[in-house]
Amino acid sequence: MNFIEEFIKKESSAGITLIFVTILALLLKNSTLSELYDAFLHTPVEVRFGALHIDKPLLLWINDGLMAIFFLLIGLEVKRELIEGNLSTRSQVMLPGIAAIGGMVVPALFYIYFNHDQPLAMQGWAIPTATDIAFALGILSLLGNRVPVSLKIFLLALAILDDLAAIVIIAIFYTVELSTLSITIAAIALAVLVFMNYRGIAKKAAYIIVGVILWVSVLKSGVHATLAGVALAFTIPLTLKDQEGNEFSISKSIEEDLHFWVAFFVLPLFAFVNAGVDLREVSLESLFGPVPIGIMTGLFLGKQLGVFGFSFIAIKLRLASLPDHSNWMQLYGVSVLTGIGFTMSLFVDSLAFKDDALYEYADRLAILGASFLSGIVGYLVLRYSKSCNMET
Repeated sequence: MNFIEEFIKKESSAGITLIFVTILALLLKNSTLSELYDAFLHTPVEVRFGALHIDKPLLLWINDGLMAIFFLLIGLEVKRELIEGNLSTRSQVMLPGIAAIGGMVVPALFYIYFNHDQPLAMQGWAIPTATDIAFALGILSLLGNRVPVSLKIFLLALAILDDLAAIVIIAIFYTVELSTLSITIAAIALAVLVFMNYRGIAKKAAYIIVGVILWVSVLKSGVHATLAGVALAFTIPLTLKDQEGNEFSISKSIEEDLHFWVAFFVLPLFAFVNAGVDLREVSLESLFGPVPIGIMTGLFLGKQLGVFGFSFIAIKLRLASLPDHSNWMQLYGVSVLTGIGFTMSLFVDSLAFKDDALYEYADRLAILGASFLSGIVGYLVLRYSKSCNMET
């Protein structure tokens, strides 16, 4: 329980940081410093090592490179939770698992309803299915003990499953033409990592070096490079024994090392370079286009209806039980918070629509608007739900 409380504390602080960074990006993009902001995003960064050549603007180094570190952390968390944490037993995984399914299916249906007749727009169907755990837990932290720990654990588990689903979606739906040579090198690197795990190798540096080779080969293969982080995470041993027979975990050690950097550097930097929407270029007509409407309704309405609706059905069918010391209204408030897509939705948006200005930035503004609305409404519901003692 102490580990979970520490995790929640770190994530809540990160959520507050993300708010300030987002506001800063919006101010810069809509001021006389706009050109400086754009120049920063498109700063060319080149790495050359013999025949290997990677030349990308800073924006893509952050989205493809630093976000791979974020997904490495997510992979480590998912693995730990599945093996020994809050997702390790059927009873523990049932409610957040069913809720996560609802939180993906219903938002996607909202988006599809508004965009089913537009092939290009349909590439963004997964945008409203994501949940930003840092932001959501940041809101919960503002409520203190008004929210029982069981609901915080429910949200944590649901968000982890959400991220796992996002990984699968990215792998299946956002992969371009594949390079046979790069895929082969990636497969070899992955095989080496699996062998290292099997042999119980406990050197962090060894996993990192092979992990970098895996990332470069995946980057060049056509599969999104962030998936290399997940693959690396699942090959790092959770527990090993030293010569004296004592158990230790390099997986948890790496996880602890990464938390600070991901929470206060990787995600804020990602938000800073992706949340800068030029409001001067967003027309009223574009705001009410099918893509932003699909994103807005999917995140704000679809998420809460899917998570709460599927949870309600699961509890009533006795497939799961209401989290300890909570009531229906509190569960609904947490369901609303899952509509905070923010960084994860922005990430999927960057994969779905390569052209930032394709929808006059209305798609990104819709993500920000729906995320903030979900945060405010979710906070208010939880803030005033203590007196609602509805029977389960």
